[in-house]
Amino acid sequence: MNIKSNPIGVFDSGLGGLTSVSRLTELLPNEDILYLGDTGRVPYGGRGRETIIKYARQDIEFLLKRDIKAILVACGTVSAVALPEIADDYNVRIYDVVNPTSQKAAAATRNGRIGIIATEASVRSRAYENCLLRLKPDAQIMSRACPLLVPLVENSRVEPGDLVIETVVAEYLDVFRQAGVDTLILGCTHYPLLEQVIGAYMGPEVVLINSGAAAAEQLTAEMRTAGLLNDQQEPGLHRYYVSDSTENFAEQASIFLRENACFEVRKVDLDSF
Repeated sequence: MNIKSNPIGVFDSGLGGLTSVSRLTELLPNEDILYLGDTGRVPYGGRGRETIIKYARQDIEFLLKRDIKAILVACGTVSAVALPEIADDYNVRIYDVVNPTSQKAAAATRNGRIGIIATEASVRSRAYENCLLRLKPDAQIMSRACPLLVPLVENSRVEPGDLVIETVVAEYLDVFRQAGVDTLILGCTHYPLLEQVIGAYMGPEVVLINSGAAAAEQLTAEMRTAGLLNDQQEPGLHRYYVSDSTENFAEQASIFLRENACFEVRKVDLDSF
């Protein structure tokens, strides 16, 4: 069966995964994309393991009902906690953010000191650390949970000069600057919205690794090698689904996608999956 014309599914606990959609659109402008943001239960990072796995299964089942040809899990928490347990249960290509992000960080570091900021659940799982140490056994790795960043990003507190976000970023990242890390993994797809603020605090010599972009780049390369990219010439159709209110979606989504556009969005009940 030819599935090349089927859409690519992307999901996250909220709107952070739209940073992956933004990169996918740059790389694959002719692909149809279906995005699911579980905005009614964001963030996943403070949840227990079993709850994260349950939510991940519901998100995947929702996408599978819509005949997607691949899934990009644009959520660091699900990638770190749930996918190692459930990915093999599904007959579809599933791409995570942990592995491609770790590969880029291992290649980028010059002094072997790598920092990771992520959700509490991702940090507890040690998924990034374990992957990095397989790639670079002599790396010195530091990680820190940053639970305040996701709600601040979801509320558009992302601009340089915003005293609140700059204060929170400085509090979280001081330990990395003091340790002299030269590479910092943004281990949640919400965090690239803070690249300017984080970059200004860490300094130009520190490489920031965008997990959402890394995953999109890996998916693109592997789908192209497998001959699964859409042959259509016209721009791809993007559809958006959320599990909470659709009000103000266009305004919020425009921030993550870094473009002003009109969006058609539907609300879905994920508890039925």
